[in-house]
Amino acid sequence: MERNEKQSDFTLQKGNSVGDSFRLHMVTWNVATADPPDDVTSLLHLNSPKSPDLYVIGLQEVYSGPLRFVSDIVFEDRWSLLFMSTLASRKYVKVSSIRMQGLLLLFFSKLEHIPFIRDIQTTYTRTGVFGYWGNKGGVSIRLSFYGHMLCFLNCHLAAHMNYATERVDEFEYIMDTQTFECAKAPRILDHRLVFWFGDLNFRIQDHGMHFVRTCIDSQTYHLLWSKDQLMMMKKKEQMLQEFEEGPLDFQPTFKFDLNSDNYDSSGKKRKPAWTDRILWRLRPKDSAPDEQHADPAYARKVKQLEEDEEYPLKIKQDLYTSNMEYRISDHKPVISIFTLELRKMYETPLVHLQAEGDWSADIDAMVLYSPLQPFPSSTWDWIGLYKVGFTSVWDYITYTWVTDSKVAFNEEVIQAYVNKEEIPVQGGECVLCYYSSTLQCIIGISEPFKVHESKVAIEEGLLPEKINRLDKTVAGEDLWN
Repeated sequence: MERNEKQSDFTLQKGNSVGDSFRLHMVTWNVATADPPDDVTSLLHLNSPKSPDLYVIGLQEVYSGPLRFVSDIVFEDRWSLLFMSTLASRKYVKVSSIRMQGLLLLFFSKLEHIPFIRDIQTTYTRTGVFGYWGNKGGVSIRLSFYGHMLCFLNCHLAAHMNYATERVDEFEYIMDTQTFECAKAPRILDHRLVFWFGDLNFRIQDHGMHFVRTCIDSQTYHLLWSKDQLMMMKKKEQMLQEFEEGPLDFQPTFKFDLNSDNYDSSGKKRKPAWTDRILWRLRPKDSAPDEQHADPAYARKVKQLEEDEEYPLKIKQDLYTSNMEYRISDHKPVISIFTLELRKMYETPLVHLQAEGDWSADIDAMVLYSPLQPFPSSTWDWIGLYKVGFTSVWDYITYTWVTDSKVAFNEEVIQAYVNKEEIPVQGGECVLCYYSSTLQCIIGISEPFKVHESKVAIEEGLLPEKINRLDKTVAGEDLWN
């Protein structure tokens, strides 16, 4: 398996740079219904000197028994809580997630990028092959990152050695059926950059067990590539040929005995395989149509070509490997780190907002905000008060509705008030976020500011046990127990 030539033209030298560089850390892991481990430091490379801008985590076979699944609908599931609590202290926010029974997809971003992540939509597709309706399929998150349309598709495809063709059929079915309410990218392949990953379940065929084990022991993985079903299917399936994958220079990630690094020792003795994969597709650079047409598709195509030329995007895979440290599943997690280099289509948030004056629970507080660009405002827009280190858009301390849906776009400063009863008594370091109900995302974040401890509470000798839950949030107490 050779490295794709498209990776080699990527460069970060200043003279040849197309824009800003962003680091993307991706994980796919079939967790085999296990509860999360205590520590995911090595999975997320938290001790690395280079911190990612984005984390995308796709899990398969998250436990979805009836009682647990119902509770996960009402509350966050245990896996999501683990990643949220781990990353929040490092100022990553969960931007979006989607769950379809055992399939779970999570998207995290550094706080600084949040106002520039827009057009967020999620969807899912169930596949019913072999009667496992809902247990297999795909979940996706699509969004605009500084104007560039990205799509992340986490799949769990049909199992067993003899169903390579069915796996391709399922993938094509998912690609055909998933659509989005977006004129620029209504389908997955319309996106500028697509990531396809998950437990794709492709196996190593023809080679016998002894040969496979010998290649693994000697780390001559390349001798197995020609019989990897995904690589074999790519030779004859046009859609698969558009997806790139780095070299499989790590040992097959399936199937292991639980709590060990030993391959299947059961009576079935299933052959090791690279079932867990991460691939990507950068939209091809098509040439401009020869003739002009009046239909909207032609105009959209021309505009797309012009936009691609003006705002280039390049991708380089920096790492593609498995993590042998985790033994709770019969699969090992697979990690890939990418560098995205792109020219931003916009660098200004839609709204500027700030805390006015001193904030404490002793007096009503004021927020000042002003629209910097036109956007579809609504009376359902709101401004939330968040603890620095919040986990998601819904992890606010309190919120206030914006005062007017018909805001002027002349940098007029608008006031909104927060009731003192909603401000935490103990104070803390906080930020304000403007949430657009129409765009369904945060479109402006204030600079961090200090909420002061209530002088009245101090004078009245407020006891710690009387402090409400909002204060515990700001005080940083553990809410995950």
